[in-house]
Amino acid sequence: MTKEWTEDGQATEGKAAEPISIIRPTTRRESSESLAVHSHQEDPAVLVIDIGGSAVKLFSNVSSEVRRFDSAPSLTPGHLVATVREHTRDWQYQLVSIGYPGKVGANNPIEEPGNLGSGWPGYDFAAAFGCPVRIVNDASLQAIGGYAGGTMLFLGLGTGLGSALVVEHTVVELDLGGLPYGADEILSDRLGRKGLERDGREAWLATLTLVVERLRHAFLADYVLLGGGHADEVDPLPEMARRGDNDDAFIGGVLLWRDGFEDHAGWRQRGSNVWRLLREERKENT
Repeated sequence: MTKEWTEDGQATEGKAAEPISIIRPTTRRESSESLAVHSHQEDPAVLVIDIGGSAVKLFSNVSSEVRRFDSAPSLTPGHLVATVREHTRDWQYQLVSIGYPGKVGANNPIEEPGNLGSGWPGYDFAAAFGCPVRIVNDASLQAIGGYAGGTMLFLGLGTGLGSALVVEHTVVELDLGGLPYGADEILSDRLGRKGLERDGREAWLATLTLVVERLRHAFLADYVLLGGGHADEVDPLPEMARRGDNDDAFIGGVLLWRDGFEDHAGWRQRGSNVWRLLREERKENT
């Protein structure tokens, strides 16, 4: 028996179906051969949407193909949904996971993104896609996919600076990009795209190495995972840091719908910034 999903994302027993495997899409750091990982026969078909400042990437655990289209400062949620549906007309999916470049509440954006259009808070993505949708901050999505146990600090090096902390399978959203750096800058300015272009790679890397060391000690992290579009610029890697894979967001999006994840809405109502709890199942997959 497999699971079917109600509009509010609850699983019910359904009829038997063909097994579905999770396939890792190819990345710049891997060969062109797709690798099967975390395969669970009971996994439903999940569409994962990773929204970035320059591009929107689309993954599915029923396809080894990665699809993408350009993002823009004018991108609205309605435009996003319409474009995603156009690019995935031949994909069948039961559930949707979205990595959003901004603050997210119980299961919806609560602030407009800094580099996209308006209208995101309050938008009904489940109604637009016609299926259950789970939305998390994009840094949290990558952190979930790249987590390898213990205490991990994630830093996303992209347009700005994304961040998340995973402590013994508990995901906590952070906003380290807003921390002051120097007299008149914040970390997002210095370590984001503008800082890299303005200061040059050598100076940018020196700053990053210093920041990674200090944040790792401050959070008592066992290691730091570096993701985002500029992670490939980091060479050599800082001590106790490793480079994430392009498919971390994809894996995280599929894991959001595993039984090992607890819905975070109840925690949010009590004022907690804990996103979701990763149970011991995730440890077995590392």
